[in-house]
Amino acid sequence: MTRMPTMFIPHGGGPCFFMDWTPADAWDKLRHFLQALPETLPDKPKALLVVSGHWEATAFSVQTNPAPPLLYDYHGFPPETYQLSWPAAGDPELAARVRALLGEAGFDTAEDATRGYDHGVFVPLKVAFPDADIPTVQLSLRRDLDAAAHFAAGQALAPLRNDGVLIIGSGNTYHNMRVLMSAMRNPGHATIEGVPFDRFLTQAVTAADPETRRDMLLSWEQAPGARDAAPREEHLLPLHVVAGAAQNDPGVKSLEDHVMGAVESAFTFG
Repeated sequence: MTRMPTMFIPHGGGPCFFMDWTPADAWDKLRHFLQALPETLPDKPKALLVVSGHWEATAFSVQTNPAPPLLYDYHGFPPETYQLSWPAAGDPELAARVRALLGEAGFDTAEDATRGYDHGVFVPLKVAFPDADIPTVQLSLRRDLDAAAHFAAGQALAPLRNDGVLIIGSGNTYHNMRVLMSAMRNPGHATIEGVPFDRFLTQAVTAADPETRRDMLLSWEQAPGARDAAPREEHLLPLHVVAGAAQNDPGVKSLEDHVMGAVESAFTFG
């Protein structure tokens, strides 16, 4: 079985790829990146394991639903965005393997037999894998949002890569919604200071020494602009999971997009 890389991808804003936006080309670069994503893989994944910034639970929790519905967990968007479909099958066997690996690493885990795919999963993956023909399991964040725990969870899940499982972290490297909404309402009058933190993340991910990468990501709050970019870190921590799963594999910045005045980046390991 081909060893898979691990990836952190921005998932945009709500159902952004499936509605009109101003400016009309705002999400084109990210859309094209996601559309081309399968071509960057060494083989078609056997399954997808996705950590989204939109699911938090007391313990790391996994979907066990064999046919997850969609959670339209966004508000105020056009009616047609609540009719989107992405009927990827679940994978209870993979979910059990995820729980076993995390349990062996000392983590408490739980399962959710009814939860569907939130928009951090189905919105970007509908673009990247429109045929919805790869079994997919979503893994929650842990509600304490402890960076070291999420990195260690990724390390525990690394063996899945040898089984053809593509581990995806779905979030945003800049997710200060107050500032973003202000910039949308007052174009040209709001300043988003996201570049210094993006530079820090790029330096961390591309560090040649895996221990340096780990240390930098665990101390992310000390970076310039950290709490401006991530007032609450739920959209950043999927990066820690996939970086942990990368083990010693090098990381690269695979996308840098400038949208709504902010920098949004993607990173690939291995």
